[in-house]
Amino acid sequence: MPRGQACSGRSGCRSFSSDGPKTRQATPGSLLVRLPGDDLILSQITSQARFDGFSVPLKAADFSVGRFPVASYIRPNRLFTVEQSVVLRSSGRVKTEKLQAVLAAVRQILA
Repeated sequence: MPRGQACSGRSGCRSFSSDGPKTRQATPGSLLVRLPGDDLILSQITSQARFDGFSVPLKAADFSVGRFPVASYIRPNRLFTVEQSVVLRSSGRVKTEKLQAVLAAVRQILA
């Protein structure tokens, strides 16, 4: 899966519910880094607007391939790792400019 890919997956190592593994939900993310082996680093994608100074708007025009059903936000301050095997599907690929904006925000946070 190439960088900038927008995907949805189930994380076996990170549950988004306190009710146990049966209630894990698909979590959309934007692929930022492919690590050696099967690990990926993604940034959360949400349809909920966040006014935290880091969220990067994601519109249909920001995709070079595919799209999301609603306008969304990439959250560079919400990073997570997953194994490639838990990715359910690819929803598309963001344009290089959008990926660069997200990576710049991650660098700003980590600086």
